[in-house]
Amino acid sequence: MSLALAAPLLCSHLRPRGERNLRGRGKQPERHPGARPTSPFPPPAPGRAGPLPGAAPRWAQSSAPRPGAAAPPCRAAPPAASAGPAFLPSISLSAGAGPGLCRGMEPPAEPPADGAPPPAAASAAAAAPGVQTETPPGAEAPPGAAASRLRRLLAQLRARLCTRNIWKTVIMSQLLSLFICGTAVTSQYLAEKYHTNTPMLQSFINYSLVLLFYTTALVFRTGHDSIWQILKLRWWKYILLGLADVEANYMIVKAYQYTSITSVQLLDCCGIPVLMALSWFILHARYKLIHFLAVGICVVGVATMVIADSFTARQDNKGSDVVLGDVLVLLAASLYAISNVCEEYIVKNVSRVEFLGMLGLFGTIISGLQLAIVEHKEIARIQWNWKIALLFTAFSLCMFGLYSFMPVVIKLTSATSVNLGVLTADLYSLFFGLFLFSYSFSSLYIVSFLIIMVGFIMYCSTPTESAEPTTVPEPSSSTGLDNAALKLEENDSETPTVTIQTPRGETEVVSTN
Repeated sequence: MSLALAAPLLCSHLRPRGERNLRGRGKQPERHPGARPTSPFPPPAPGRAGPLPGAAPRWAQSSAPRPGAAAPPCRAAPPAASAGPAFLPSISLSAGAGPGLCRGMEPPAEPPADGAPPPAAASAAAAAPGVQTETPPGAEAPPGAAASRLRRLLAQLRARLCTRNIWKTVIMSQLLSLFICGTAVTSQYLAEKYHTNTPMLQSFINYSLVLLFYTTALVFRTGHDSIWQILKLRWWKYILLGLADVEANYMIVKAYQYTSITSVQLLDCCGIPVLMALSWFILHARYKLIHFLAVGICVVGVATMVIADSFTARQDNKGSDVVLGDVLVLLAASLYAISNVCEEYIVKNVSRVEFLGMLGLFGTIISGLQLAIVEHKEIARIQWNWKIALLFTAFSLCMFGLYSFMPVVIKLTSATSVNLGVLTADLYSLFFGLFLFSYSFSSLYIVSFLIIMVGFIMYCSTPTESAEPTTVPEPSSSTGLDNAALKLEENDSETPTVTIQTPRGETEVVSTN
């Protein structure tokens, strides 16, 4: 019997005897002392067990009403003034229940809206540690959500940027920038203090050092990678490579005589798009959006450096022929791009020693011939002393270090990333020029350096992809193409097996399927 139906019966037994006898239809008959009390419920049917004493009927034990029967009315709790004794529980309607429904008989909760989790699941997910829940639109984010999101973002950036390979690339590229800075400072010191403009002589000394170290190493090689086999198979390719490298060095130095420093710095960046285009078609490199954004950021850094030059009046020398100087810069940048792409291909696929040995051999020959043709008069006018000899030596050592170390960095990264990293060489030259040539300083130089470094690190943070097609193994000569295809299908259809040894020493072969 449910609590709502048992309450009136309990309350009727607590009333006085007179009131209890007058209740109902007429007077109740008197009971004899030994008579058994009559039950208000009918006796159970034969062979069928009746309900336990104090238990509710079967139809009341189910929350659903009987078919075709109306819901039983719910009796409200007696008012507080006529409440029963303290040991009786209070009976009242549940809050929000419909008519005829009492506490314990509430209807099932309405299903949630489309796409929304049940209330119990939502509260359990919110209470679970480490589970991220999305804030519905229009609802206020919990306090500290923005700080937590920022911490996660910083952790992801730290995991991507603070790696050993990236910082190794940054350090090595800046070492290359210092080598380039050394060549620029010594060349400018020779031109301004001693009026010596001999770019081909300086290049000839550098190529001679490369010939002395790396071409000699190739001479002592034997077999298919000896210098004789290399010259027999690829001599004309290395002649073109040496010509492009020698002329690029000569044109970029001659451009300073015809145009301003600003034009050289800006137009020299045009070699990077040429380098990326050549890498796309020759090296099959595929760039992502972040690579193009990084290149754009580096160009913005160079533009900031040019603006700083305009504030410090570093571009006072406008040159005698600006158009000719700009053309020389563009040609030099394009030739540098060709040389760097060829260097990346040879270093990653053949050998670093072969590249430097062949470049030293043909670079010495080409620069020596050009030196004898165009610079023999300037060399005759040089008034040699120990200071000039020291400057030539410093220039040659810096160039030799640059040529020896650049293939290592290119093999580790790529030619494009190396060209982005050495954009800071002009800033290093400026910092040395503050003491040697009395340059004026501007805070925009620091801003330019930081912008270039941000773009360079962004470029190195995501490796480029290669679109080179995968090679299909050729079938053997004993089988035709069709047989090879059938053999591949047979291999694919074979089920891999695993051999298992039982504790008793028996060996069983089990299929992995």
